Amino acid sequence: MEAFTFRKEEMFLNSNGIEKVVKSYVDYLAGERGFSFNTIDAYERDVRQFTKYVTSKSRKLDKVEEVDVVNFIQSVNQPGIASSTLSRKISSLRSFFRFLMGEGLIMEDPTTIIESPQIKRKLPNVLDVSEIEKILQQPERKETLGIRDKAALELLYACGLRISELLSLKVENIDFDESFLICYGKGEKERIVPIGNYAMDSLNLYLAKARSELDKGKSDGVLFLSKRGKKMSRMGFWKRFKRYCLKAGISKKITPHTFRHSFATHLLEGGADLRVVQTLLGHSDITTTQIYTHITKDYLQKIIRDFHPRGRKGNNGLLIISGGKD
Repeated sequence: MEAFTFRKEEMFLNSNGIEKVVKSYVDYLAGERGFSFNTIDAYERDVRQFTKYVTSKSRKLDKVEEVDVVNFIQSVNQPGIASSTLSRKISSLRSFFRFLMGEGLIMEDPTTIIESPQIKRKLPNVLDVSEIEKILQQPERKETLGIRDKAALELLYACGLRISELLSLKVENIDFDESFLICYGKGEKERIVPIGNYAMDSLNLYLAKARSELDKGKSDGVLFLSKRGKKMSRMGFWKRFKRYCLKAGISKKITPHTFRHSFATHLLEGGADLRVVQTLLGHSDITTTQIYTHITKDYLQKIIRDFHPRGRKGNNGLLIISGGKD
């Protein structure tokens, strides 16, 4: 991280000083914290919004108090703002002021008493196995782009990858002998994920018959290439994914990330250990993975309702419950 080239007093007196410290903070997030690009971008926007707010109130950063942070949070806490967004803004400010303290630029952290709002986690949409199969059958395997899309979709589901992880894969990240891949998730965290037989077969076909036709010498080793021979864009992949879903007759509101949710849910439904699923998904906190246990509970309840003789409703609309002994 680049050292400060201005005095502490100057930093808080003008916009140039604030701009320097924000840029240094961004460098810190990337270089020392290893945050992902999306997280850094969000944190930077939050901090810039806050610094604009306090300067409009004629407050200097080294004079900011708890009440200033509270007032800022209240000012952005407008109807319709998601609790997750509000919580992230608070996390951004906490991180920013800890950075300032670590650099010796402030003496007290004004965010210590600020509490984050309770986040209500939404259960993600999940496809069942038959719906996944329908989508995977849609790419035309006699065409170059169809072969590519088939391999990409198979790998997306087989490994539970984020779309950014999938599209950033390079050929060298695949071990074709041992059937696993190395990907880099949030914060550039490396993880190893096994690849199933269906996905490996599709990958081998793609490399044998399609990738060389797409490669125009500008690929930099990227695995999945666009028609121009470069890394596929998220929007480009999304458009083709949406087309396949429509062809498969899937009416649910889904995205490529739904394959990741389905991957985790299907593993847990099949009896996989939660810690193993956490590792495969690359979650740093197991509470993030635990959301899928709620989905599997709903699935199990549906199985009981649909298939157990005492789980269905009778003609009178009441749930039939056995009155016998265990």
